[in-house]
Amino acid sequence: MGHGKWDDNAYAAARTFRAAKGIDDFGYTAAVRNRPRHEWRADPSMDPKGVVARECRDSAEHADSTPIAVLFDVTGSMGSVPKVMQRKLGKLHGLIQRKGYLADPQLMFGGIGDADSDRVPLQVGQFESDNRMDEQLRTIFLEGNGGGQKSESYELAAYFVARHVVTDAWRKRGRKGYLFLIGDELNKPRLEAKHVRRVIGDDVRQDIDPVSVYRELERRWHVHFVLPNQSAYYNDPEIADHWRGILGQRFLKLDDPGAVCELIAATIGLEERVVDLDQAMVDLAEVGSAAESESVGKALVGVGAGTLAKSAAPPALDGPDDVTLR
Repeated sequence: MGHGKWDDNAYAAARTFRAAKGIDDFGYTAAVRNRPRHEWRADPSMDPKGVVARECRDSAEHADSTPIAVLFDVTGSMGSVPKVMQRKLGKLHGLIQRKGYLADPQLMFGGIGDADSDRVPLQVGQFESDNRMDEQLRTIFLEGNGGGQKSESYELAAYFVARHVVTDAWRKRGRKGYLFLIGDELNKPRLEAKHVRRVIGDDVRQDIDPVSVYRELERRWHVHFVLPNQSAYYNDPEIADHWRGILGQRFLKLDDPGAVCELIAATIGLEERVVDLDQAMVDLAEVGSAAESESVGKALVGVGAGTLAKSAAPPALDGPDDVTLR
């Protein structure tokens, strides 16, 4: 995976074709919802069960690959955010690559639900560099349920990325990837072993403290949690305190959910120290609306270039097998 190059014209033509034929952009979701609920399941390409590793590899076309993983909460009202991102996917890729934030970005998308109540609590695609990333995003099943308990299974997604993703950026260069979790609730109090066994297939016998999952994950990833203004929890202090306690200033509140692509791009530009916040806002204004740029600026206030915690590059390791969760 990760071969080829993004083509704006092919992306636009495919969208036009689907619109003309009345084909839903998220056709897999539409098809699955016509089945009885007990038959709901992830598309095989997105099913994490039994996956040894998702890989972000260098190639002749992309010699300096950098992994970007974006996993969405697809419960309740949060299911609209992947649709927003799908409409702006070309803009995200353009901002990251054409503005020189990263030379060879590879994107992987996924969906997060509730392992206690949902049929499909986790979906994880492949890393892609070309228009297959659009196909992958549109294949996410937007289940839309959730447990109604102010928590979703973000920690299960974090575990998968910590244990089942291999990147040449880390193995060859000791460079971290970028992980964006987009949601509006808390982690579960414990990562339950039974959920890991059922959803991912690992033979885990003891429950795991979610905080330890994130600490191990942060060894190899810049981890961000984005809270879009999409639900009543946007101004809930418990949500903010929970995520700030885990991720510090990498907890980002976004008052315009339509600016999620712009926020991801600007955050990467700052983290890479390619731009400061002022220049990032100029770049955003060139490709989007003033309102979206303002929203991103508010989310990143105090997170200018150099203020996102960056550690010295650690020695390159061998991938998921080096990570031990406690």
